[in-house]
This record gives sequence, C-alpha cells and structure tokens, in this order.
Amino acid sequence: MGRIGRPEPGFKGAQRMFEFGRDLRKLFSQARESEDLGWVELIGVDLLAAEARREATDAGRVSCNRPFETERRAAALWREHARRSGAADSLDRAERCADSLMRAAVGEVQIARAAVDKAQVLMLRFDLCGEPARLDRALAVLAGAAPTRRSAVSGELSSVHARLKARQARLSGDPAALMDAAALMDMAQHEAGAGDVELRLDRAGLALETGVVKRDARLLDQAGRDLGVLVESASPDYRPLTRARALALCGAGLSALAAVASHVEAQDQGRMMFDAAADQFTPDHSPLDWAVIQVLRAGDDATPLMLLNQAEALTQGRGLIIGALVRERRMAREIALAEAVRDLAGLDLLEDRLRRRLVGAAPLDWAADQIGLADLALARHRLGGPAPRHLNLILNEAVATANEMGVPVLAERAGVLLWKSSLSPSS
Repeated sequence: MGRIGRPEPGFKGAQRMFEFGRDLRKLFSQARESEDLGWVELIGVDLLAAEARREATDAGRVSCNRPFETERRAAALWREHARRSGAADSLDRAERCADSLMRAAVGEVQIARAAVDKAQVLMLRFDLCGEPARLDRALAVLAGAAPTRRSAVSGELSSVHARLKARQARLSGDPAALMDAAALMDMAQHEAGAGDVELRLDRAGLALETGVVKRDARLLDQAGRDLGVLVESASPDYRPLTRARALALCGAGLSALAAVASHVEAQDQGRMMFDAAADQFTPDHSPLDWAVIQVLRAGDDATPLMLLNQAEALTQGRGLIIGALVRERRMAREIALAEAVRDLAGLDLLEDRLRRRLVGAAPLDWAADQIGLADLALARHRLGGPAPRHLNLILNEAVATANEMGVPVLAERAGVLLWKSSLSPSS
C-alpha cells in the first residue's frame, strides 16, 4: 500500500522519453520554418514523404501566408524523397510543384526561382533515369528566366547551371569541356557560398573524375581537400547522408587510383571508405544512397553477393540507372562465382533467368541483361563450352542503348566485354 502514488522507474523513463519526444517535435517545428533543409537527412523516407505532403497541402490553403515559398519547400522535399527512394510519383509531384510555381511566379526573382526548381527536377530525372535531352530542357528553362540584373537568386541560377553543364561535359568526355565545366563550378561556388552542398559534392566529384582521367595531381589534390572538408563539416549526428556521399566519393577516387597504379594499400583504403559510408545510415533510411555505395564498392569484387541482392531488391523495376548498374554487377558476381566452381548447370540457370527477364525490360535493364548474357557466354567458353556467337552485335546494341540514355558507366562495362569477345574468332 505504501507504494501507491510513487512513480515507478519505468514511469520516470517513459516520462523522460515523452519529454525528449516533445523537444524533438519542437526542434523539427523550428527547422520547418528555416530555409536550410539539412534536417531532412535525419528522417527516413516515409517521414520525408509525409513532410512533403504536409507542405504541399499547406501551400494550397487559402490561409497560407507565403504560398510561393511553401510550395518551393514542398518541391524540394519531393525531390529529396525521389532522390533517396527512386519513387516516380515523387518526381511527378516535384515537377507539378515546379510547374505550379512557374505559373504563379510574379516578378523576376520568383520567375527565376521557379525556373531553378523546374531545372532541378529535370536534372534529377536525368540523374535517376537518364536521357540527356532532359539536361538540354533544363538549361533552356534557366536561360528563359535569367533576370536582367543580379539578385538574391543569382547564386542558385549559377549553381544549377554549372551542375547541368558538368553533366553534359562528363557525357561528352571532351577534356576541354570538362575543364570549362570545372571553371563554371568554381565560379558558381564563389557565388553560391559554402552552404550549397550539392554543388560542392558535384564539384569534388568532377575534379576527382577529371584528375583520374588526366592523371592530374593538382585536380586530385583539390578533390581530396574538398571532400575532406565536406566529411569534417558533415556531422554524422546531423548530416549523415552528406557525410556518407562524401566518404563514398573518397572511396571511389582511391579505388580508381588503385586500379590505375595497382596500388594495394589505396585499394584497402578505398574499401574502408565505402564501409564507413555504409555505416552512416541504414538501407531503409535512404535506399538509393545505400545502393550506390554497394555498386561503387562492387568494383573490387569484395562486396558480398547478399548485399548486391539486397540493393537490387531496393532498386529493381523502376527504370533507374542505379537499378541497371546493380543488376549488371550482381549478375557479373553470380557468373564469376559459378565459373570459379565450374558450375555449368548454374550458368544455364542464370542464362534462362536472363532471357526471361529481357521480355518487357526497361531500356537500361535490357542493356544490363544483354551485358550479362555476353559475360555468361564468355564464361562458358572459358570452361570449355562453344565459342560465343554474335556477341559483337549484342554488345554494340547494349553500348548504343547505354550511350543513348546517358549512362557511360554501363557503356564502358559493355565495351570491356566487347574487347574480350574480339579475342574469340567466332564471335
């Protein structure tokens, strides 16, 4: 009886948890009013979608005090949800928000900001699903909304314009275009400031890629410094995804250098970077970011097949670039494992599965599976089977499709097998 009215330890714990939850809700309430959307890195994709819906609903209310700004936030949240989940409907919602902004914009600044949002949706569609024409459309949108004088939106315009030109330069492979794009990104960062994380990531990635291709130590040093600053400034407690993306780029750079120089230590360091990137968040928090890390580290054949299977399950059936890359890497790993144990029956099963998947496949998935069929035929030949036939035709079609969709990584993979197939006189 003496215990009646005395709070139990469990009650105290629950009370503290309730107070913590209340403080957390207060924090997010304050964050929602801020222009900085960095806080969304702390929430999973489901809650992110809920936040985007809430903002879109608020923007449509008659009582909304700042409908243009609120709808811009909704567009940004839908874009981030699409970037992390690959959901086509989220991309569509983001584009509808951007189109609504373009219709509602009044004055040069709002017109320019609406164009920035529209261009960002088109750029994200390219990043997720390919088709270089989307980059041309995005640049045309920006060109048609440029203000007559410098304003608060100039930094946003410069940033998106530079990021679009960088993507075009990477597709062209022209060294001069890559250097011009790098110069544009330098100027854009000077104008936009250090707060534009996407620009900083793209700039570091471009410097890294160009440095590896041109064997340019200056560019590699610049990329290393920029990524180091990003990793240090992105706290795992507040910016886990930014930190993970920067670490993954570091890993990709080290792996590329290791491949060029056959440097074992750099390869081990790259693997450690990928592991550190994957440890920043869980697969369900940002499925596509996690899948990208698995594809990047699959290059050294160290990624367990189970992880590639999981990445494929998260990305398949949506016509995504990352889905096709995971599909190709997972199949290559299965073929290599079957070949290692001389499992001809296993190769037959893989071929049957690939041929059935080709029917109705999206263009990039189709190209990935054609590469898989060619890889499988070469593996079977190495085990004493018949010389592969018509591989040149199959792989050239895969290369053409990958290039048409703007996915040079997939085209390069097909090109490697095309070179190997040329060693077989019957191909």
